[in-house]
Amino acid sequence: MEFSGLSPGTIITLVVGLALAPFVAVMVTSFTKIVVVLSLLRNALGLQQTPPNVVINGLAIILSIYVMYPVFIETYDHIGEQTQEMAKEDMTVDTAIELIGYGKQPLKEFLLKHSSEEERAFFLNSIQRILPEERRERVNKDDFIVVIPAFTVSELTSAFQIGFLIFLPFLVIDMIVANILLALGMMMLSPTMVSLPFKLLLFVFISGWTKLIHGLVLTYV
Repeated sequence: MEFSGLSPGTIITLVVGLALAPFVAVMVTSFTKIVVVLSLLRNALGLQQTPPNVVINGLAIILSIYVMYPVFIETYDHIGEQTQEMAKEDMTVDTAIELIGYGKQPLKEFLLKHSSEEERAFFLNSIQRILPEERRERVNKDDFIVVIPAFTVSELTSAFQIGFLIFLPFLVIDMIVANILLALGMMMLSPTMVSLPFKLLLFVFISGWTKLIHGLVLTYV
């Protein structure tokens, strides 16, 4: 397989596409929701830099790979079959685009499954209003231009809903500790610092990491 017929403009486009690939990968996988939930957990516990960002991002990447593994395998199978058929042909831009087209269906199914119907309807209606009238009928509700933003908004919404539930018990602990300190006249002590050991004890006692990670993974089943 050889690459031929690549103009300088096409090469620049490919380089830009590769540079944007990590950003796109973050937005079309489970990474966004997982990293937001873990960050909200850290804030709820009252910890500033523990776990550090590198640990949160690393854990989010590992869990995202785990969640997206079936999609990766199915995409690889789709592309692999077509690659064998095209092995004896020169790889042109059109051929590469066609090859990518064969592998996009598993990802599209994942995005459709985990995006809100209301969000897809909104973004479809919005893009049809933005586009010129003669192009509006070309956009479907299953197109990536509609599905990707709908998926991203749905993931952020779900992440903040989970974050709200995480915050509640720790907020109760903060309020109880603050009232006790106020009743004892110990207003010079920081309620946040005093309540931190109790919040950590509660989180460890209920196996918080296990339950949270299991729950995040199961949201994609």
